[in-house]
Amino acid sequence: MAKSLNNKPRTSLSQSNPEKYARLKAEAQAPYKGLRQFFYIAFGASGFIGALVFLARLAAGRNGLEDLPNFALQLGVIALMVWFFRLEQQS
Repeated sequence: MAKSLNNKPRTSLSQSNPEKYARLKAEAQAPYKGLRQFFYIAFGASGFIGALVFLARLAAGRNGLEDLPNFALQLGVIALMVWFFRLEQQS
């Protein structure tokens, strides 16, 4: 082992705290993974709420042809966020 200036043996992070080393190594391999997953969940929830609103408007029968593309867009946002989240889980 290498000795520092104060004659104490230096230990590496992997030897001194293996749990912290594993967490830091995972973060270095996939930076901001938790933040990305948070945004996927938040945008997916936003799409779900929007889909519920447009589904209610479609069920009410008001402006059906105008609300249908918006409803489809919200479903697309949900599908995209689920797909992104699953890709993130696999990596």
